[in-house]
Amino acid sequence: MNVAITGGHVVPVDGAPIDGGTVLIVGGRIAAVGPAAGIHVPEGTPVLDARGQWVLPGFVEAHAHMGIGEEGEGDLGEDLNERGERNGARLRALDGVNAADLGFLDALSGGITTAVILPGSANPIGGQAVAVKTWGRTADEMVLRDPAGVKSALGENPKRSYEGSTRLGTAAAIRDAFLRAREYRAGRDPFDPGLEVLVRVLDRELPWLQHAHRADDIATAVRLADEFGYRLVVNHGTEAHLLADLLAERDIPVVSGPLIGTRTKVELRHRTLRNPGLLAAAGVRVAITTDHSVVPIHFLVHQATFAVKEGLDRDTALRAITTTPATIMGLDDRVGALRPGLDGDVVLWSGDPLDVMSRALRVLISGREVYRYDPGTASSGVVSAPGVLHR
Repeated sequence: MNVAITGGHVVPVDGAPIDGGTVLIVGGRIAAVGPAAGIHVPEGTPVLDARGQWVLPGFVEAHAHMGIGEEGEGDLGEDLNERGERNGARLRALDGVNAADLGFLDALSGGITTAVILPGSANPIGGQAVAVKTWGRTADEMVLRDPAGVKSALGENPKRSYEGSTRLGTAAAIRDAFLRAREYRAGRDPFDPGLEVLVRVLDRELPWLQHAHRADDIATAVRLADEFGYRLVVNHGTEAHLLADLLAERDIPVVSGPLIGTRTKVELRHRTLRNPGLLAAAGVRVAITTDHSVVPIHFLVHQATFAVKEGLDRDTALRAITTTPATIMGLDDRVGALRPGLDGDVVLWSGDPLDVMSRALRVLISGREVYRYDPGTASSGVVSAPGVLHR
């Protein structure tokens, strides 16, 4: 898809803002970003007039459950956890994603064009995450990277899932799985799809996405990562600020959140909106997550705003929902910024997106307009054809 977005306040995120800038998309990829005078728009290219609007890259949600934890479907739409499967490395979130889940429309309305969908946290090893674009008819059409990492859980959730289970047992289940993967790597016979995935984690091809809230569970996550040498990403990290120096030393990133939920269990007792700011101040790379549907996914940007209110630097907050999650998840060659060569995932906002009153007015994925909000009628929806809205 080809399109030129002109006249807006362009915020590339990884570069200085440009008033009256132009973003040129050719063949679904960003071809040029800069002042209008310096960009040649080929004749016949469709033009979107963004005057009076802010133009940003689509946001990146690094930890969500749309499609496998469907809204409004009850138990029939609940595909987060394969119960009783302590080592679910062979399980793929992709196989449970329903592209028609209403969460994807919510994502578009919040300016989110990329989401990493993870299995749940009932099992020590939950399965393979998938990175998707938030628009498409089928999960296969939406895939950006599969697998995008492997989900693991420590703490209360796996303890509750197995009667009599302990933190010792959860860590042992993870350790045993990696010890078997080490042995398997030597010969790979017979073929085992779960162990193949764990070998890719050991080889640092895939990040280990560790659900951990409490400081002691985060310390266990670091201990296991030190033992096996894989790329650890702490997900949630409710008490991560208590270990900020340790995480910064090892360059272990934290996907922080959800930030505006209630303290529904013991390990959330010390939840604070100050967590991202404290981590960033210590030198930890921080992304922000809604953990949708714990917090509705279109509130991702509002969580960033609240984090700024509680001490997080404004530019760091914007990066926490764009470039940082893209880099953490290895997607920065495709998404996260307005830069030539990246996908043409662009959102036109009515104003500064960190202002709670601003709206995503138009959303483009790979240069194709997929969502539009009409301020005149207060209607919005997915654009299935030019000028046609539904849902």
